[in-house]
Amino acid sequence: MYIPIGNDMAVRDSSIIGIFDLDNCSWAYRTREFLNRAEENGEVVPVTDDLPKSFIVTAEYGMNKIYLVQFNSVTLEKRSIGT
Repeated sequence: MYIPIGNDMAVRDSSIIGIFDLDNCSWAYRTREFLNRAEENGEVVPVTDDLPKSFIVTAEYGMNKIYLVQFNSVTLEKRSIGT
């Protein structure tokens, strides 16, 4: 199954490692370091032009991607379980 993440994009639910809220996670040094390293490696995909509210970490076919999305983590979680 696919989860819509905005701007006509979707990710496969089986490839999702985690969905994280930027407001709660970005203050931690390790999270900022992780996101900076992913951006340097070209693994960050901005899905929105607006300020992102959460990020999705995926791994599929040996490639890691981090999607910066406009929806909060609760909305994405509801989309993933179909309620």
